Amino acid sequence: MINLTKSIEDYLEAILIVENRDKKVKSVKIAELLGVSKPGVNKAMNVLKDNNLIDKVDYGDISLTDKGREIANRIYEKHLLIKEFLIKLGVSETTAEQDCCKIEHILSDETLKQIKNFLNEKKNRHF
Repeated sequence: MINLTKSIEDYLEAILIVENRDKKVKSVKIAELLGVSKPGVNKAMNVLKDNNLIDKVDYGDISLTDKGREIANRIYEKHLLIKEFLIKLGVSETTAEQDCCKIEHILSDETLKQIKNFLNEKKNRHF
């Protein structure tokens, strides 16, 4: 079982974002999105591949495995939920984006569930 570090979570989330945006995932796109070096991305991709979270051939496209996609979707959902919550609190979109990238790695499932419930209740009150 892999230890899901902040770095691993960030890379999985980045792969999902690039895939949704560009369809094809290349190391250079991940490097651009995360603001890291291409060699750094290559090293991380090797770790992800060794843990069966991605499929990648040398100099080829990167794709998430089912296991990798499940984790990436969970992380990205958490990201979007926290960002929405911060914006509803009145935080600017730019700051909310920066802060949710930090918060998403330490937030408990219980707190996340309560944020989700709060946002759902807030939406339901407007209709």
